[in-house]
Amino acid sequence: MARISRRLRRTATAAMALSIGIGAGPLAVTAMAAPLPSLPIGAPKYTVDVNAGATPGYIYYSSGISAAALVPGVGKAASGIPAAKSANIVVDKSGREVWRYDPPAGQDVSNFRTQTYHGKRVLTWWQGETVGGHGSGADYIADEHGHVIEKLDAGGAPTDVHEFRLTPDGRALVTSYHEVDADLTAIGGPKTAKMYDAVASVVDVATKRVLMRWSAAQHVPLTDSTVTGKTPGSDAYDPYHINSIALDPDGDLVISMRDTSTVYDVDVRSGAITWRLGGKHSTFTLGRGVQFAFQHDAEFAGPNTIRLFNNNSSGFETDGLSSVQWIHLNHATHQATLVRNQTHPDNLVAFAMGDAQPIPNGNTLVGWGMAPHISEFTPSGKMVYDARLPFGTYRAYPATWAPTR
Repeated sequence: MARISRRLRRTATAAMALSIGIGAGPLAVTAMAAPLPSLPIGAPKYTVDVNAGATPGYIYYSSGISAAALVPGVGKAASGIPAAKSANIVVDKSGREVWRYDPPAGQDVSNFRTQTYHGKRVLTWWQGETVGGHGSGADYIADEHGHVIEKLDAGGAPTDVHEFRLTPDGRALVTSYHEVDADLTAIGGPKTAKMYDAVASVVDVATKRVLMRWSAAQHVPLTDSTVTGKTPGSDAYDPYHINSIALDPDGDLVISMRDTSTVYDVDVRSGAITWRLGGKHSTFTLGRGVQFAFQHDAEFAGPNTIRLFNNNSSGFETDGLSSVQWIHLNHATHQATLVRNQTHPDNLVAFAMGDAQPIPNGNTLVGWGMAPHISEFTPSGKMVYDARLPFGTYRAYPATWAPTR
């Protein structure tokens, strides 16, 4: 395993260096001047390094080399390694695996978690093929034993890996990527090209009917993108890269798009953007310390506070350490104020994926994405739990219960 790990590290490092060199001059210079992204290769198995008063319970996550899909060459180098196989896994806080789902050959799984459907606790995940940093598949709902009870798409279109969130009224918030013809002359590209439109859909789970479909291409100019080239492994330009959908306190959509470094609030009825946080056209003036880029998992943590996973790196460009940020929004003054910024003691930089989930006692569980750690922090910032994984995981979720066979 040590010999394979060294080979994977060399492959990942070389691929990362190649990726940084592909970008335009300013991006390459910025990446070289800032901390390098953490290597996406961790421990040989799930390894708990810190467990000092962590919240009792379980952690849900998805394993597999698909988590490293943005690093060219890693998948091939890791083929045949058991830890590289995609699976949905539940562990207790000691790191003991208590439940596992292995998908059929050729399929990946991701975003494995517990949710509530019709008042009952269920298991949910995405399953399909991973291509160029996004997914093409379907979303699954299973009972407490793992028996599938619903399978969902985006109105006849495949769903993407990034979001599958159930709402209390029986709806699902899902992402999908649509390859479309595009004129890229506004950003110095060709007039005839291919790109991905990032789509957020609200679907009625029972009827499978799409209640609302929001297209980034129809609402966000290409000039808002921070991306200068194609994602490694993809033949189409990805100017938006939607990676989370949640509800705001009024029931409208909160949409995070990595490649614009912006969080959007979208009217669920009209599709109009009501405000933007971050990026090139922020509605809010960003106060001291409010600095994030290439973020994931933007959710409201209170009536006027957003919590997000600040990657701070795309692999092409790195602006600093990754962190979880809590940001207070004053809608009257249009001021955004930093409440808290949580980094990892090892100064991790996750160039893709990542999330932060609340625990009822006030602690926060953090999945560090491509930097293969899962951690728990108290409100004061003390790390009470830390585990290393063989490879990164898209998200990690806390739970008080584990599935049974």
